[in-house]
Amino acid sequence: MVATQPRTAKTSKSSTGNVVLLVGTKKGGFILRGNSSRRAWTLSDPILLGSTVHHFVLDPRDGRTMLMAAVTGHLGPTVFRSTDAGKTWKEASRPPAFKKASEGEAGLSVKHVFWLTPGHASEPNVWYAGSSPQGLFRSDDGGVTWEGVAGFNENPMRETWTGGAQDGTPDGPKMHSILIDPRDKRHLYIGMSSGGIFESTDEGTSWAPLNKGCDFPYPIPGPLPEFGHDPHRAMLHPLMPDLLYQQNHAGIYRMERKDAQWTRIGKNMPPEVGDIGFPIVLRPRDPKTVWVFHMDGTDVWPRTSPGGKPAVYVTNDGGETWRRQANGLPKANAWWTVLRQAMTCDSRDPLGLYLGTTTGQLWGSTDEGGSWRLIAEHLPHIYAIEAVEPR
Repeated sequence: MVATQPRTAKTSKSSTGNVVLLVGTKKGGFILRGNSSRRAWTLSDPILLGSTVHHFVLDPRDGRTMLMAAVTGHLGPTVFRSTDAGKTWKEASRPPAFKKASEGEAGLSVKHVFWLTPGHASEPNVWYAGSSPQGLFRSDDGGVTWEGVAGFNENPMRETWTGGAQDGTPDGPKMHSILIDPRDKRHLYIGMSSGGIFESTDEGTSWAPLNKGCDFPYPIPGPLPEFGHDPHRAMLHPLMPDLLYQQNHAGIYRMERKDAQWTRIGKNMPPEVGDIGFPIVLRPRDPKTVWVFHMDGTDVWPRTSPGGKPAVYVTNDGGETWRRQANGLPKANAWWTVLRQAMTCDSRDPLGLYLGTTTGQLWGSTDEGGSWRLIAEHLPHIYAIEAVEPR
């Protein structure tokens, strides 16, 4: 049993609305606009060409404000803001930054802003951001100015939780998957690579690890630690906020929050495929339907599609069983993968799925993964995709 009963699902989106994809790449941001059938797509000119865009997000509370987490050649790590649906952009007047260290201390510096999350529906100007190295930041003015969340950034346990390094994972350690309970603005979750999943029930003042049940990605003696884990992406279901899923460096997991324990549902994946990947996508109207994109997680960790044969896997029963969805995807010699923010879905019925590759291709499905087609190509290395349906 899950910890909460599902609310009644809203009527599905009209089949005539347009879908827009916000794409963050290694060399700028792009907007891909689809027609009503989601068959024809128009690509915008690049935004901030040459800048690394880690996340590109529309505020669902007003349907117009966009934020972009970027690293530019001359400004360094920052956040850009648009209030006219992407027509014009302005840099934050005070981007996310760690508190200045006391004299004689090494201190921390933001290498890049990695994650953006709009605040709770009751707080229309609040945003959260996660950085590399692992830091949590909040804006109360729509992304114009940012302050560190002291309960995490200045927590005496922060260095222990994160391992203390500013290097870590291949592109640097990350704060990601900033989740807000839709029932309670004070109830937050964060994911850290590395560090693990952590939870706060007082709006970030205090934090506790939430990693029980997760396998540790590296062999260690003794019992599994409370922290130091490597989640790649975590999500809570909007209809059942006490139901969480994560794609981890050590498998695919599900948690019913009242149990405070993760169950490795990825063990039900075909053994020749394994359950290692970066992204995880939930069907908004069905808490038991989940998509993942697997990658080669064998000893040398090539982070490519196993055997050069990319495929999506879906479960419709909460991870008890999985099936392969690769119709239309390359059958061989496709040595790419899909990063943690680079797979998403729309809210149409049937649902549309979208994924972006490390080789600059965008693939789309209008039948919930049953078939795939290439909708854009020759883009830079894709970091993130968000599907939005403007008002």
